[in-house]
Amino acid sequence: MAAKAKAVKNTATTKKTTTGTKKTNASSQASVDSQFRNFTPYELTKGEDYMNADQLKHFHQILSNWRLGLMEEVDRTVNHMQDEAANFPDPADRATQEEEFSIELRTRDRERKLIKKIDQTIELVDQDEYGYCDSCGIEIGIRRLEARPTATQCVDCKSLDEMKERQIHG
Repeated sequence: MAAKAKAVKNTATTKKTTTGTKKTNASSQASVDSQFRNFTPYELTKGEDYMNADQLKHFHQILSNWRLGLMEEVDRTVNHMQDEAANFPDPADRATQEEEFSIELRTRDRERKLIKKIDQTIELVDQDEYGYCDSCGIEIGIRRLEARPTATQCVDCKSLDEMKERQIHG
């Protein structure tokens, strides 16, 4: 429910440009959260083996849908930049457009890296090596993987890594 409310909030953001036109700003967080739209949590049954064929299929579908959504966002950005590219006579309008394009390109670069990570994760699913902590080897857990399908560590190992990181850079 919270993810759905967050997605609704993100899609409702708008930005006013110096040209006076109002545009909907599809933020990067909205595209990242798009994996949770039309998402049905996996229903565990008693005695079910961890990362069985049904679970692997479930996560493969989540990852594939997420990747597809990100790829569609890339296509929209290219089309938007081609359609909106203009040589404004006013330097302020030109600067605004350049800044908007710069932000979009940085966002797409982060999404490109995320797509690469999703592809690596899909490969793990296909090799039946998905769902286990890279650090300690225990099960990451269905609900954690549904919340962050590209997770490679269990909650405990990730928490330890974050604490170490804060001590080093804190």
